[in-house]
Amino acid sequence: MVVPERTDEQRRAALERAQEVRTTRASIKQMLGAGEISLADLLERADDNDVVAGMRVSDVLRALPRIGPVRSRRLMEGLDIAASRRLGGLGPRQRRDLLDALS
Repeated sequence: MVVPERTDEQRRAALERAQEVRTTRASIKQMLGAGEISLADLLERADDNDVVAGMRVSDVLRALPRIGPVRSRRLMEGLDIAASRRLGGLGPRQRRDLLDALS
């Protein structure tokens, strides 16, 4: 794969955008952990927000209270959700099953 040549300005803009995305995702995970937003709200946001849609399901689950890496993995395996799946890639059945499993 050939890496495109970028100007310093393009590189700087890409780095700034990446930092904004990381900050936003960290904020969302913090709000999930504090109970300020629900998983259902986050799944709705994923439909029209690329930053949210790009979050890994496993990271989002681990941000929820009382869910660690083991419970997250078992839950995803039980619901047939791939470890690399992102919120935007979940189908309607997977979303429903995930919400049902956590309620």
